[in-house]
Amino acid sequence: MLNLIRKIRHSFVFKVILAVGTTLLLCLSIWGFFNISDQKEKVMRSVMQGADRLTNTIRLGTHYAMMHNLRKDINRIINNIGKEKNIEHVRIYNKGGQIKFSNHNAEIGRITNIKAEACDICHKSEPPLVHLDLLARTRVFHAPDGSRLLGIIAPIYSEPGCSSNSCHAHLPGQKVLGALDVVVSLKETDQETWTYGKWLAVNIAFIFLMTSVVILVIVLRFVRRPIKQMVNGTRLIAKGEYLVKIPVDQDDELGQLATAIEKMGEQIDAKRKKLNKQIDEYQNLFEIVPCIISVQDRNYKLLRYNREFAEKFNPDPGDYCYHAYKGRKERCEICPVERTFEDGLTHFSEETGVDKNGKPTRWIVSTSPIKNDEGEIVAAMEMSVDITHRRLLEEELDKSEKKYFAIFDNIPNPVFVLDVNTLEILDCNESVQVVYGYTKDEIIKKSFLELFADQAKGKYASILRTSSVMNQAKHINKKGEQLFVNIRISPSEYPGRKVLLVTISDITKRLETEQQLIQASKMATLGEMATGVAHELNQPLTVIKTASSYLMKKVSKHETIDDDILFTMAQEIDTYVDRAVKIINHMREFGRKTDIVLEQVQVNKVLKRAFEILGQQLKTRGIEVVWDLEPDLPMILADSGRLEQVIINLLLNARDALDGKWKSPEHDKDKKKIELITRSDKKSVVVTISDSGSGIPEAYLDKIFDPFFTTKEVGHGTGLGLSISYGIIQECEGSIQAAHNKTGGASFIINFPIPREQ
Repeated sequence: MLNLIRKIRHSFVFKVILAVGTTLLLCLSIWGFFNISDQKEKVMRSVMQGADRLTNTIRLGTHYAMMHNLRKDINRIINNIGKEKNIEHVRIYNKGGQIKFSNHNAEIGRITNIKAEACDICHKSEPPLVHLDLLARTRVFHAPDGSRLLGIIAPIYSEPGCSSNSCHAHLPGQKVLGALDVVVSLKETDQETWTYGKWLAVNIAFIFLMTSVVILVIVLRFVRRPIKQMVNGTRLIAKGEYLVKIPVDQDDELGQLATAIEKMGEQIDAKRKKLNKQIDEYQNLFEIVPCIISVQDRNYKLLRYNREFAEKFNPDPGDYCYHAYKGRKERCEICPVERTFEDGLTHFSEETGVDKNGKPTRWIVSTSPIKNDEGEIVAAMEMSVDITHRRLLEEELDKSEKKYFAIFDNIPNPVFVLDVNTLEILDCNESVQVVYGYTKDEIIKKSFLELFADQAKGKYASILRTSSVMNQAKHINKKGEQLFVNIRISPSEYPGRKVLLVTISDITKRLETEQQLIQASKMATLGEMATGVAHELNQPLTVIKTASSYLMKKVSKHETIDDDILFTMAQEIDTYVDRAVKIINHMREFGRKTDIVLEQVQVNKVLKRAFEILGQQLKTRGIEVVWDLEPDLPMILADSGRLEQVIINLLLNARDALDGKWKSPEHDKDKKKIELITRSDKKSVVVTISDSGSGIPEAYLDKIFDPFFTTKEVGHGTGLGLSISYGIIQECEGSIQAAHNKTGGASFIINFPIPREQ
């Protein structure tokens, strides 16, 4: 019974009925209260008005009798009126409070206290009030039997005829002569009011009961049953039956709620499937993730671990982390898991231990707290990444870097690391100080272009970025001395940026030695050309000697010389003197020691200048020179003096080859011939110098340009001419090679690249 009462008390229907019924009952009660009050007020107002009309009727009815002092008539009128139903008393008071007339004879002549209830209405103030409204003249009081009485007192005013009447002895200015008091019983009125109130209460009770019944039916039919069905549906959803159908056939809010619950179940089912899939995925990830994961409690006991952990350490059931990881019997002195339990934060460390095979293992550890719904830390997750292999690689890399830096610092050639964009020196080795005189601290952060001696340093920036080689560049050291260097450039990687790795070879001493060798070769060449030069000078001197002898003879004989003859002889002397000076200047210029200066050179002009020195010598030896020069030949970059030296060396070699061949009598001297040919294409200029000599043996073709190699007899050659010529051609970025020609002699083919600007 108590459970039933408790169930009803906690049911939604009971709460709705109670709330609605209480509200309805309260509203109806308030409405009934105000309705009864209004009804009482209306009834009292009606009774008061009726009593007031009765008072006026009595006053008017007794007016004539009063004016003529007809007391019997007044008594009769009052008695007759007093017999009416519900009229209890009809009294007329004089101004002294004495009852002069009454429907109860026993009251006549009785003097009432002026302050009594009926009289106090007007006499409560001095002078007494003359005019009062109806409500002020009305009083309600109880009869001895407990019934209520309504009394209305009305003043009797003095009229003009009263003061002159012989029956009245009052002053002419007196306004109120007395008062008419009518008392009416309210018993029937109260009975009617009580009956009305009882009837209204019954109606209120009926309305309350009917409304409650209707509400109960509506709530049971349209609220309780759908709610019960939805509760059953939600319970099924709570049990896991998410695709439940709720049989609520309503289009109202409850029907919409039932539909929403069904959709909620469908969505929960979809979410559940997705969540289960994610759980499976996370479980798989937890198991197959390529790192070591374990979950530990506050005692460092392993609650859970993944497959990687199991394969790595093979822990025992209920094992502790420090035993599984490191084989310890107590926790580690510095434990990131302990710190996570203390402050609830993530911590990192690097640990060393052994795996299940006893091999040393190193790993990076990261810990995170696991909290319950109350925010309390109940466990800690520890993730470890095996870095054993990486550490070994780092150690090997460290050794490699030390080895690299040792090699880098001990390379005998200067090595620079340049920023590819700014050409700023980022690093260099120790050899830089040996060659340039700068310490590493002094030269780092400087621009590499500052080392170039040329004022136009900007032109080297693009060459450094686009070329791999720069030969015979001019640098200056810390003391301001000029250096000749070969530069090798290779792109490389530097931490965080692209760089140029520049290797320097100091060739200053080599060039000085080469210069001395070249100069010595020039002197040797001049020595070989001495006979030809002497012959070249002998002819101008012979002409001058002949002219001077002629003039001396004419002078000694005192003979006159014609002006024409004298002018002609002077002109010849001047011409041959100029020729001799030109030959001497050419020889002096050829033998001068000069620096390497690459400039634009016309090859045909160089060939002709070289022939000016040797032409007469070749002619006297019966050697025919065949010229086949291409006109308007493109310019090349070369040193004009050195290139002339190469041509002279090749012509002398051709001369010697022809002389050597024609020493034997079986050769026809008419076939001594040297060909000078120049050709060009879009990329290069080719110079070919051929002779009809005995040629170069096949076995010597690969050695012909080696230093100190010669095919001449002992004492007739140094073996440096072709080697030096080869170096000079290389300086011009050209190439030279030896070959056999159709006549059986030798051909030397020189190839020069045409500069890009042409």
